[in-house]
Amino acid sequence: MRKPNLIGMPNFATIVMNILILIGSAIWLMLPAYLPNNFAALTGGGMPIDLKKKWSDGKRILGDGKTIRGFIGGVSAGILAGFLQIYLEISGFIPWFPHHTISAVILFAIGSLLGDMVKSFFKRRQGIDRGGEWFLVDQLDFVVGALLLTLLFDPVWIMGTMTLPLLIVILVLTPLLHRTVNIIGYKLGLKKVPW
Repeated sequence: MRKPNLIGMPNFATIVMNILILIGSAIWLMLPAYLPNNFAALTGGGMPIDLKKKWSDGKRILGDGKTIRGFIGGVSAGILAGFLQIYLEISGFIPWFPHHTISAVILFAIGSLLGDMVKSFFKRRQGIDRGGEWFLVDQLDFVVGALLLTLLFDPVWIMGTMTLPLLIVILVLTPLLHRTVNIIGYKLGLKKVPW
């Protein structure tokens, strides 16, 4: 057995392992919120959620990028992924990551796309066109929406699961993951812009 160093600090391997577990936990926890945006884009098209209506400023409420079919497809993907996670968690396959509840999965999936829609509403008010970049807001809108909706309707789960270190990792990691996935989607021709 390896001895701890003289000042009682964990060794380098322990620190690295803890960081990797924290990153893995953040991704695992947020997966039902991460997937809906991607699947909304893949399954979207058809009638816009705002029914092509305009706000009092004469601009579209949300725009053509937010569709009923995309919302249903995105939420469904997030919920299905979350249910698979719950199965793996209760089966004992994933004992080291935070566990989900059915309500948390549903709230994460819906909140993710609601956060994206709220951001789109404000982008239209700011005169930022569909596909236009709004730095950091574009990368964190769905996370904020998912966390707020879950905090509102399942506060016991979110407060018992979300630690401060985990929240910090989510807020730092999400923009990096978001940008990477969007660049890949752009290179594959699935997105018109790399953000």
